[in-house]
Amino acid sequence: MNDLQWAPVGPPQPIPPPLPPARVDFSGDRSEFRRLVTKGAALELVTFGFYRFWLVTDIRRHLWSNTSIDGDAAEYTGRARELLIGFLVALAILVPIYVVYFLITIEAERWKGFASTPLFISFYAFGQFAIYRARRYRLTRTVWRGVRFWMDGSGWAYSFRAVLWGLLMFLTLGLALPWREASLERYKMQHTHFGDLQGDFEGDGWVFFKRGWWLWLLTPIAIVIFPLAPFLYAEFKAREWRWWLDGIRVGGVSLSSTLPHNAFYGLYWKVIGWWLLLTTVYGAYLAGAIALTVKLGDVPLEQAAGPGAHAANIPMLVVTVIGYFALALGANIVMRVYLQRDLWVKVLETVEVHDIAAAADVRGSGELASALGEGFADGLDVAGF
Repeated sequence: MNDLQWAPVGPPQPIPPPLPPARVDFSGDRSEFRRLVTKGAALELVTFGFYRFWLVTDIRRHLWSNTSIDGDAAEYTGRARELLIGFLVALAILVPIYVVYFLITIEAERWKGFASTPLFISFYAFGQFAIYRARRYRLTRTVWRGVRFWMDGSGWAYSFRAVLWGLLMFLTLGLALPWREASLERYKMQHTHFGDLQGDFEGDGWVFFKRGWWLWLLTPIAIVIFPLAPFLYAEFKAREWRWWLDGIRVGGVSLSSTLPHNAFYGLYWKVIGWWLLLTTVYGAYLAGAIALTVKLGDVPLEQAAGPGAHAANIPMLVVTVIGYFALALGANIVMRVYLQRDLWVKVLETVEVHDIAAAADVRGSGELASALGEGFADGLDVAGF
């Protein structure tokens, strides 16, 4: 029996061109976000800060749900109660550590300077561990197209690397920063997963150094001359964001960014402008309160405005505290609107996602992480967004 053979008729079909990069879009309303953080900041003051867990959750849900990649929005599934419980558990661990250190320094007063060094190193290492675990928590609460991000790896291994890089940073006066960032980000991304796709980071420390070495040279000058400092920091952050985005890989998917070097100038100067305005209003408020105290209470100006005036004048103390809380409320709102929401939008509008088809057939994997790491980060004041 003869074998039948089939040959295609006509020339071979050309390979289809690659799909164009997918855009990242943000559809959130700015006024809605401003109302959200204004209400949240007010409730933070009323609840002595405990509402921040609900506010942080609401902010993340707003930003995640309004961020679309290739037409599909992300979802944040974290809950405020998880953050609160994680914080309380972390606090139960951290408070005894603070107390023990306080008692040790009382018993060995002459060794206090020496004792502070290992304590600082220990808390720095613990803070880096908390940052890693907090990132793991946020990733496991982030879902896109029904598939969850997740993270493995060791928080203590990451902390050990961060401590060694911190020592090198100290010895090189900060010159090792680009290589530190590349090494630590590579460790985080290589333990980051989207379903069964593994992440990676291809950013190079030498490339980062070449983009911003002159900023390192200008830093001492910027510290002395204030108007230069916000420009310098904004310049550094824009270059860091672009370098970081260009290096991200998740399976066959990669990111790129066209973020300009001056993208954040306006944001940082708006924050400074608002801060100057708020402090000016606060100063005028205190001056008016002092003048009213002098006029109505028949109190000498030196006594109303001098040292110890608040302790001797309870109404003046109450007025000052109320004004300070109002100042903190306004500063909180400004920071969250400009340096969270607006910065998020500026970055996203420059991002392109390449080879998005590589994420089209992903299987779910990974497990949820506890919020304890984020609780430690909050308790150590190193909580990230």
